[in-house]
Amino acid sequence: MARRSILFSPGDDAEKLRKAVGFDADVVVFDLEDAVVPDAKAAARETVREALAAVVPADCEVCVRVNPVGRGAADDVAVALSGAVPDSVMLPKTGGAEDVSGLATLLSEAGVDCPVLALVESAAGVLHAEAVAAHDATDALVFGAEDLAGDIGATRTSEGGELAHARQHVVLAARAAGVVPIDTHYPNYTDDAGLRTEAERAVELGYDGKLAVHPGQVAVINDLFTPGPDRVAWAERLLSAREEADGGVFVVDGEMVDAPQIRQAERVLERAGVDRE
Repeated sequence: MARRSILFSPGDDAEKLRKAVGFDADVVVFDLEDAVVPDAKAAARETVREALAAVVPADCEVCVRVNPVGRGAADDVAVALSGAVPDSVMLPKTGGAEDVSGLATLLSEAGVDCPVLALVESAAGVLHAEAVAAHDATDALVFGAEDLAGDIGATRTSEGGELAHARQHVVLAARAAGVVPIDTHYPNYTDDAGLRTEAERAVELGYDGKLAVHPGQVAVINDLFTPGPDRVAWAERLLSAREEADGGVFVVDGEMVDAPQIRQAERVLERAGVDRE
């Protein structure tokens, strides 16, 4: 299943949780971390457990963002995941592979079998992104820009140059490990033009999807992370030419083609949902 748009919904609001699965997001995250104040977390765990029972299985991927390991994750797993099992679990504040191991152990002990979407949003998380992505339990690596900026003392700008290195490093770590790279959210949910610019840049960098903090962002994100007809046609021409070349060197649109372009074409068709079998 594609992970173009990843929409967060607060774990303490039962109505929003039930509605979230109908907003055409590829992934809906029931959030027990930042969206819930400390005093409401116990009640939110019960709310998420009941919501999972009501919506799973859903047409979209249903994910639960737990609290960090050692800071509430154990209670989240024990209560919120004690009934219906989500399709995935998101781990915030992932500082290293040991955090993924800690969550994986909690899930295993609770009899919950689902992949981890590891959110790296600190200097330690970005620097250890390779090990995080390579962990057996990790299925996606998620870049968290806002917390990272606070952690390193960066001043956020519209151009994003202060976090450009980290943003690119997360893609590299994810691709090297063969997991899905997911870009940070765009905080101004009323600025579609700004979101479109941010999403276009994420596509250029190699991300497969982007976080969304409001349902209104989903359509823009899905559109930008779905290859257009021209791009799909290019990929199909390239892969057809490869088959005709039967292993030899070949040219498409005046350019010599080698392995990187072939993999890029395959990824375009994967994103577009085109099956060439």
